[in-house]
Amino acid sequence: MIVVLAGPAGVGKGSIVSGLLSSRSDFVLSVSATTREPRESETDGVQYYFVSEEQFDRMIEDRQMLEWAWVFGLNRYGTPKKPVDKLQAAGKTVILEIDLDGARQIRKTAPDAVQIFIAPPSFDELEQRLRGRGTETEEQLSARLETAKEELRSQNEFDQVFINDELDKTTQEVLDYILRRKEENERSTGNR
Repeated sequence: MIVVLAGPAGVGKGSIVSGLLSSRSDFVLSVSATTREPRESETDGVQYYFVSEEQFDRMIEDRQMLEWAWVFGLNRYGTPKKPVDKLQAAGKTVILEIDLDGARQIRKTAPDAVQIFIAPPSFDELEQRLRGRGTETEEQLSARLETAKEELRSQNEFDQVFINDELDKTTQEVLDYILRRKEENERSTGNR
């Protein structure tokens, strides 16, 4: 099963994904491909699949990307289909922590994927969380907040929305939902 987790920056997606991965050995995080150069501490196939512009173009042309995007107009990132297929064949639940555009692409390339949106308790709370991180300039913060407004308007496009007001509780709710969907899927396909 493929599970998409989307939501605005600062909402806690990464923390929820960490909680999911630590609670279940059959849950894995998808590794993205990127055209950017690896950093010193990064290993190909672990943090990312590092590919050339030409390889990335070929993957798109050959429909080997579940989703992809330009990030800050500098480098491309995307979810390669082949590794996800292998993980699914091995019985893994593959989690994709992606943006709104990526989630929309996944609806076309993997329509059976479970789509989950993580929302903040309020927009003010989201702004406080982003400011509290202290990782962005005021200009970057304004851009993230504008993007967040669009993302929050898209909530109804998702199968389920969870409000991350308390991390442990929200992580458990997301886990319960995924397991319920997984069980329903197994019952309907007879794959127990």
